[in-house]
Amino acid sequence: MQVERNIQERTPKKLLTPASGYLKGYSHTLNPYVGCAFGCSYCYVRRMPVALFRKEEWGTWVDIKRSAKESFKRELKNAKRKDPLTIFMSSSTDPYQPIEHREKITQALLETMAEEPPDFLFVQTRSPLVTRDIELFRALGKRVLISMTVETDRDDIRKAFSLAAPPIPARLKAMDTMKNAGLAVQAAVSPVLPSTEDFAKTLADHVSRVVVDDFFMGDGTGGKRTKQLGIHKLFKELDVEEWYNDKAYMKVVEDLEAYFPPDKLFISQEGFLPG
Repeated sequence: MQVERNIQERTPKKLLTPASGYLKGYSHTLNPYVGCAFGCSYCYVRRMPVALFRKEEWGTWVDIKRSAKESFKRELKNAKRKDPLTIFMSSSTDPYQPIEHREKITQALLETMAEEPPDFLFVQTRSPLVTRDIELFRALGKRVLISMTVETDRDDIRKAFSLAAPPIPARLKAMDTMKNAGLAVQAAVSPVLPSTEDFAKTLADHVSRVVVDDFFMGDGTGGKRTKQLGIHKLFKELDVEEWYNDKAYMKVVEDLEAYFPPDKLFISQEGFLPG
């Protein structure tokens, strides 16, 4: 399901943005797009200025960021002269949302980074399209970690909270593909949504590293942004209110502990820090 309706282009002077707050472990963020067609109901970006200042519903618009290859390469070189260049891609959009199939903005950025490598690149997505760029990731070697959002193993829950997002089985298959290609990949149970008792084993069958985060730790405001979204109403409608509290993630962690050693199981921010 694609919900893109209003597609615009922009040519920003810079693509790299100094990182802060929850991503303080990074020097910069990199967002190939503004807006996200996946339109997840719980996305904290809905309560950030980039979304609030638009007169359109989140998920119905996407801005494409155009940039010349040489311009971005200069950005990378200049940033590397100062301090270690550690990039989080992406903090307020999905770099592999549906429009990337056609526009290939993320792919172009990766091609440039393969030529002018950052010290570390963290890629956060929920899209199997990420497997298209395996060779570019391999060119970066140990400088890259790919994090695939798998917030539940129940596709009915996925549909209720993020209907336009890729199905869970497709994400699991994508993680297998990347792992088999020799890439560093983790599953991000972020945010924690209702799941089955088999969730931990399912993840262990596909990855060797996992991070668990929830609305209260991970939205950057202690859960305030999520509360403003009224997401609790959806938990109530689905009769899964017990999953909406600041302790629910601990049950998931306890289940995961049976399959993942301590150095491969991370909680919230520590699982998103540069390696």
